[in-house]
Amino acid sequence: MTKYLYGLIVTPYGVAANNRGENEGNITTLQKLLWNGEVFTTVSAEAIRWSLRYQWQRNGIQVNRVWDEVKNDHSWQDPRWLSWTEPEGKETFIDDDVLGFMVAEAASTEGDEALSLQKKERDDLQGELNKMSPEDRRSEEGRALREKLSGLKAEIKQAGKGKATKRRGALEVTRAISLTPFAGDITFNAKSGEKTNTSLYGTEVHATRYQYAFAVTPGALQRRERIMDVVDAFVSLSQVGGNQSRFLFDFSPEAVVFRWTDDFAPRILYGFSLDQAGNVTMPSIIRKMESGDIDPREVVAGGPIVVNDKDRKFQSFPGVKAAAEEIKKRIRSDLSI
Repeated sequence: MTKYLYGLIVTPYGVAANNRGENEGNITTLQKLLWNGEVFTTVSAEAIRWSLRYQWQRNGIQVNRVWDEVKNDHSWQDPRWLSWTEPEGKETFIDDDVLGFMVAEAASTEGDEALSLQKKERDDLQGELNKMSPEDRRSEEGRALREKLSGLKAEIKQAGKGKATKRRGALEVTRAISLTPFAGDITFNAKSGEKTNTSLYGTEVHATRYQYAFAVTPGALQRRERIMDVVDAFVSLSQVGGNQSRFLFDFSPEAVVFRWTDDFAPRILYGFSLDQAGNVTMPSIIRKMESGDIDPREVVAGGPIVVNDKDRKFQSFPGVKAAAEEIKKRIRSDLSI
């Protein structure tokens, strides 16, 4: 039976000014959305995925898309993904295996002479068919001619198309959403040096936590043991988004909930809340465990999550790293890796 790993993460409390949206005048804005009737700030899943790839790179794990801090750009080790398309390809990279890829290629102009000959043959066959009477078209000779013409048209159509080399990633990541609404805070600053009309600028900031989730299917990985690197990367995730030259926001989990299950549905996405004292809670997940929608034996939690003692039917740890080690232990046992 196929197994799935779901994870829900909440970050430490901090001042966020990253993953910005469009500037409004001299104001650098945060990305926002309407969530439960109020305005919350958000960080894209693409930014989180980028940070995962960079985390693997910094840990010495070979990635296809390598980030160059000096050039502030990336380079490819296998830009044509030959490790996937060639019969005797090289070892695949973890980011291609976990995150997936796609490269679209336009229709090739090579072989235009052959394509022209096919089109001429098509026109000749069509002309010959047009000269036939209705009775001749229904004859064995007419049917053979029509079948040949149909096949030739299909070949010509396919030759004029481009192609795409792609792989669906085994990992899916949600957009991160703040746990508290955005109050509209802005800090005002001034550039150093000679002052101009653009020297004064403002930055939207949000003192909050973010929650986000992920899902990974180890059976979809070329190398199933890479799921361990996925767990390790999320537990140690640091910077996510832009603007870190002036602001640092820790995206590593202060609390985490893992679910290792054969259920197709995660059922834990955006399950964190804050109580009146500002403590991290997970009432919706508790309700689902009490109702039987989630088997508590599938759940491993780590970090300062406040729940009633009677609710602790799942395994929990004081820290997120201990919870990660427990979930990796279960994965190794079930997948024999």
